[in-house]
Amino acid sequence: MGCNSHISGLFRRNLQPTLTYWSVFFSFGLCIGFLGPTVSDLRCQTHSSLPQISWVFFSQQFCLLLGSALGGIFKKTLAKSLWVLFTSSLTISLVFAVIPFCQDVKVLATVIAIAGLAMGFIDTVANMQLVKIYQKDSAVFLQVLHFFVGFGALLSPLIADPFLSEADCVPTNATNHDRSGSPHFQKILTPHRPLPNLTHHELPAHAWVGNQMSYAFWIMALINLPVPISVLFLLSKKRMVPCCPRKKPPLLTADELSLQMEPPEKEDSSSLATKAQSERGHGNLFICCQKKTFHGASCSFFAIHITATLVLFMTDGITGEYSAFIYTYAVDDPLFVGHKAAGYLPSIFWGSVTIGRLISIPISSRISPATMVFINLVGVVATFLGLLLVYYNIVFLFVGTACLGLFLSSTFPSMLAYTEDILQYNGCATTMLVTGAGIGEMTLQLFIGSIIQVLGKYSFLVCGVIFGCLAFTFYIMLLFFHRIYSRPSSVLTLDKPPGI
Repeated sequence: MGCNSHISGLFRRNLQPTLTYWSVFFSFGLCIGFLGPTVSDLRCQTHSSLPQISWVFFSQQFCLLLGSALGGIFKKTLAKSLWVLFTSSLTISLVFAVIPFCQDVKVLATVIAIAGLAMGFIDTVANMQLVKIYQKDSAVFLQVLHFFVGFGALLSPLIADPFLSEADCVPTNATNHDRSGSPHFQKILTPHRPLPNLTHHELPAHAWVGNQMSYAFWIMALINLPVPISVLFLLSKKRMVPCCPRKKPPLLTADELSLQMEPPEKEDSSSLATKAQSERGHGNLFICCQKKTFHGASCSFFAIHITATLVLFMTDGITGEYSAFIYTYAVDDPLFVGHKAAGYLPSIFWGSVTIGRLISIPISSRISPATMVFINLVGVVATFLGLLLVYYNIVFLFVGTACLGLFLSSTFPSMLAYTEDILQYNGCATTMLVTGAGIGEMTLQLFIGSIIQVLGKYSFLVCGVIFGCLAFTFYIMLLFFHRIYSRPSSVLTLDKPPGI
């Protein structure tokens, strides 16, 4: 009871900063979710092939990873952190507004890359500031922070859906399996959606085929606009805007004064050691690779880092490629789902991820992280196998999409908790896992875009099964290395024997 009152008091005291950091992650989610359902219209707008438009996904994820790595340089002062959040969230609105005018795929990739860089800054800075505010009580606030990612990713496909085009762009001189990547495109009607007074014809080079879709991007830009405004208000309240005169800080309320008067909790030697290890071990990837603490480490120590990273490389890669290409898969042979209905699939996926993250909070207190990861990976493989076996069933496609989102939702935090528990925060697990997950999301999207063009849409599900099986295989290897791993004497504890 006392703990809850302490946390609620902290929340009341830091209400505006907390809401602001949550809101910038809503911007992050908007950027993640919009590309999947709009990929067909963006191909029409830029007259590009599927492998070419896949570079747009790659540019976003690459710059997101780069921005996350560079975001730490803004953590030194609160003013720098807030100004980079303001600039990044405003950049996202500007990117949404500019996308309809990008008629070339290279220009579009550049614009999306700028958004990815802004997303990376948001990812690092908002997380750091929340941890700085709440410290050991930050877990629940970080869960809500990542809930807003799912909410934004859920909302953006819903905004785009009413404006999705009911026609497809395909190469005029090629079939679905043509490998030539011809740049000439033709606007044709899907077989299941005949409309009057329209025939197969060549698109004029100057046609603005994204005219209707542009309204969706402008709506997203407007919806996101309150986010930089809220950051600006926080800057103004903190007297960090140059035009605002500095005033004396207001007197503390009774609740705030009681929080200030609370004596700090004493930390025992083990918690201090863990904290010190955590602070030493989770810098950027290059610093981690130069750690002298790795000297003399066992082979299983490195194997745990590598196999855990490979698990998240696959699972986060599945999250990225499925949300990006499920719409493209659904509207084509053999399902021919209507464009409007298929536009709901990314929303269902991200909605399930969001719900799964909420459900996993109470479940994680009753089930070990190792067990949760095992259940999630089995669920991912089983869902993909089901989708593959009944690939002709539209209803199961929607059900399977929801199930896949639920199973993937808690894989990352559970995997991170399990790996850090094995290593007792002595290593670079967090840095390697975050980096590996980002690289997986970046590369598997590019790979799937190319493989679909070469082998057809059915390969989308086949690759999903393969990626899921690889993730499960790497996890079994991780369990094996956990069995043979002997902790250093300085961190030996009377833990339960490893296993599920």
